[in-house]
Amino acid sequence: MTEDAAPGTLYVVSTPIGNMGDFTFRAVDVLKSVAVVLAEDTRHTRHLLERYEIRTPLASYHEHNEAKTTPGLIERLRAGESLALVSDAGTPLLSDPGSRLVKAAADAGITITPVPGASALLAALVASALDLDRFTFFGFLTRSGADRRRALDEITELRHTAVVYESPNRLADTLGELEQRGNGSRTIVVAREMTKQFEEVRRGTVSELRAYYQDKHPRGEIVLMIGAAADVAVGEAEVRERVMALRASGVSARDAAATVADELGVSKKVAYRLATEAGEK
Repeated sequence: MTEDAAPGTLYVVSTPIGNMGDFTFRAVDVLKSVAVVLAEDTRHTRHLLERYEIRTPLASYHEHNEAKTTPGLIERLRAGESLALVSDAGTPLLSDPGSRLVKAAADAGITITPVPGASALLAALVASALDLDRFTFFGFLTRSGADRRRALDEITELRHTAVVYESPNRLADTLGELEQRGNGSRTIVVAREMTKQFEEVRRGTVSELRAYYQDKHPRGEIVLMIGAAADVAVGEAEVRERVMALRASGVSARDAAATVADELGVSKKVAYRLATEAGEK
């Protein structure tokens, strides 16, 4: 390769999330054409490549080695080699490794070309029957701590659809936490095992699905979609009236907010603000 050779291209390639028929012709052609396929798990990706008779070499690229290997990959791209980045399933970078490499490639002036295809996020959304004019993707929530609380509080306030990836063993707990924040009557959709044999899309309220999954043990990958919060401004007078009555009877602002949030299905944050204002009058 000469020094003045044109740089290669970094392809970001989507792979099937379950149904192998969702692999595109273009994806196959790209993976056959590049110098190396960068895979989250080479053992997993090898099965895909063998199925489509793709003999391109594989290299590991995951969260534990991306910092170390990214500079060398950028040098290969600069030297004229084209590389393809894939994850174990679906579209790379969505709750998967790869952001570091894509950013480094962009900073180096490398062409980044997406090869779209399957995505659990989009598959679940279009089957949800929720309003999709706008949505916020939260990925996987942290298991505990302030970051988790902030994310759940943000979802509670959100006036459009929220999307969360969740593990089956934490699903009931997450639904319970949402319910505790006054979201019990809010519409929610649980999409499980998208494109696979046991695909399931279950709709209901947060309280209904929390009760359903309390004694169930779902399997597989889950996409949780929470419908928009109600417009609190419409019912603010009712909320204010109720918190004022509770405050007048001696209930603390914090307890009044918790009670009203549970009773009226509004967020604790809004209820607490109104309860505090009521105590100042």
